Amino acid sequence: MPSDAASSRGPRWTDWADGLPPASGAVVMATAVLSVGLHLLGVEWASVALLVVALVVWLFLATVFARHLLTERERWHREIDTPPALTAVAATAVLGTRLSLLGHQAVSVALLCLSVLLWPLLMSHVIRHWQSRVPGAAYLVCVATQAIVVLAATVATADRQAWLMWPALVLFVIGLVLYAVVLIRFDFRQLATGRGDHWIIAGAMAISALAGSKLVAAAVPQGTLRWATPAHDVLRIVTLVALGLAFAWYAVLVVCELRWPRLHYDVRRWATVFPLAMTAVAALSTSTAAAVPALWTCGKVLIWPALAVWAVVAAGAFRAARDRTGAQASAGLTPQR
Repeated sequence: MPSDAASSRGPRWTDWADGLPPASGAVVMATAVLSVGLHLLGVEWASVALLVVALVVWLFLATVFARHLLTERERWHREIDTPPALTAVAATAVLGTRLSLLGHQAVSVALLCLSVLLWPLLMSHVIRHWQSRVPGAAYLVCVATQAIVVLAATVATADRQAWLMWPALVLFVIGLVLYAVVLIRFDFRQLATGRGDHWIIAGAMAISALAGSKLVAAAVPQGTLRWATPAHDVLRIVTLVALGLAFAWYAVLVVCELRWPRLHYDVRRWATVFPLAMTAVAALSTSTAAAVPALWTCGKVLIWPALAVWAVVAAGAFRAARDRTGAQASAGLTPQR
């Protein structure tokens, strides 16, 4: 006989949700970035479909985050000490960017405010608990920072609020410094042994290039904001260098994947999808902002492998969730002696 009526109905959603690691936020990051890329290429139906998926997952994870904060404070504190906690900031900002491109400025501003509030809280916890050698997830300190820059610049351009570009510029510089700090501490053995988050070494540089392209576009002398026009050429060079480094890391990581295949599903594989998609989006955005047409072709080519890997990882996530739910249900139906 089942131990009680609740276990006979299988596991509660809270039991399943409690097992989700902070790294699950990368699902939203990867999906929302792909949505942005498909929007830039004009594949609107697929872009909107992915946006819906990203929004649903974000709402679910926000509920889990809030539940842990209110009812499991000790666990919540443990989780926010780890770099994957910063996916909360990055996912919120990337989702806000896509919604801004869709014209939902009020929601985007709200998500920008939320990102800015979460950033110092989570960043301070993560940096205080850094080790001498860090995994790829540590690059999320750069990703979260630059994601706010991208959202702030997108909102500023849409609402013609030039003042927003100045704090965005400050965060852009901070993000680049954080990348350099993590690079010094990074355990390069992760390129051979990492389970997916090692790809953020490329994704962090790609989102830096995307952030730079937003600043460059706003600094164009004939642009609507007319912001920091004397710095346009410097920002353009920095952006192109960042994108070049992202391309170089992309190539290195592909070679590493071929040399040391890692074919089993891991939630950290969403941190592989994110850089693949972000590199494509950065190329598309930089092509327009820096007036380099060849980069548009690069972005168009790179978006499709990113979409293919997203589908493979999503299938793996579905199978893992199904197997785990089945295991929990079996455990719940085990007779009590």
